[in-house]
Amino acid sequence: MRTAALVVAVGLLAVGCSDGDDGGAAASPSASGSSSTTPSSTPVPTGQPTSSAPQGPVKLEVAGTVATGIEVPWGLAFLPDRSALVTERDSGKVKRVVGNTATEVGRVDGVDASSEGGLLGIAVDPQYPTRPYVYVYYSTGEDNRIARMTYQGNRLSGQQAILEGIPMAAVHNGGRLRFGPDGFLYAGTGDGSDRPNSQNDDSLGGKILRITTDGKAAPGNPGGRVWFSKGHRNVQGLAFDKNQLYAAEFGQDTWDELNAITAGANYGWPGAEGVSRLDGMVDPIAQWRTDDASPSGIAFAQGHVFMAGLRGERLWAIPVADGKRTGEPVAFFTNRYGRLRTVEAAPDGSLWVTTSNTDGRGDVQDGDDRILRLTITR
Repeated sequence: MRTAALVVAVGLLAVGCSDGDDGGAAASPSASGSSSTTPSSTPVPTGQPTSSAPQGPVKLEVAGTVATGIEVPWGLAFLPDRSALVTERDSGKVKRVVGNTATEVGRVDGVDASSEGGLLGIAVDPQYPTRPYVYVYYSTGEDNRIARMTYQGNRLSGQQAILEGIPMAAVHNGGRLRFGPDGFLYAGTGDGSDRPNSQNDDSLGGKILRITTDGKAAPGNPGGRVWFSKGHRNVQGLAFDKNQLYAAEFGQDTWDELNAITAGANYGWPGAEGVSRLDGMVDPIAQWRTDDASPSGIAFAQGHVFMAGLRGERLWAIPVADGKRTGEPVAFFTNRYGRLRTVEAAPDGSLWVTTSNTDGRGDVQDGDDRILRLTITR
């Protein structure tokens, strides 16, 4: 199952048939864990500094609203100056967030938005600004693609597709991008609503890809292929703790998953959903009923994977170490801000979380969609 290259622990969360069918419930046991309960929460005025009650080993406080009025935000990546780039799924626009203002800096050509497709993930080159590039994952009318763009003078230009042919459908497009500590670009893909793609070694669907900044297979990938792991249904969350990668994944009807990824490993879809104990396939380190999660973006901070829930309308904190779950997941802000799409660790140690209530599946609140800033304490 392993190659001589990087071994990555990935947390995958599986959600309902699509992120519109995703759910939100307590984490259920992994192979050796027990289920957790879902903490209750009390609605609070949007945009006001609020505090969640102490729960588990970490406390999260909403320090305020970073920006409002963003249309279906999907990907978010920080620049060295601590501003952030945010993608809008349906419009194809990229906006830069500085202070409390989000300003358009460019548009990705060829975006064909659908129920779950459009302009999705974004990542900043780890050598920026020496290499002044950002990378975007987007849906066209034919496939999903990864493109490299130049970002200089607060403007995007020079769009160049570096990888094409990722299966595309109205749902199950994956879309998250993340640079690893090895300097290579990781991408979570979906099965494109064609389940056999996930087990087909010649398909880019249902995989976690690992590529160079030119879109080639990274050295050490299994069999020299573009993909790093297979057997995934719809990966929309990737996060690293040093050399360990965690990933969030939507399940079908029963279980969303958090998996620890090893190079070349098979995570079971479509033969397995949740903990199945099938020979040759790797079980998740945690799983959730689809009503309680429908996970999209994840981030790692202070020994926890933080996972945004769409249908679940909550932020999960999962304690992990060395690719294993070390305690029970705890939910924060349940039903307070609606659907949560993306969570990112900010340079100042806080978390930025985006809502996804304007995507046609949520109840829109005043100011949606918004970016919230959370502080973490123990």
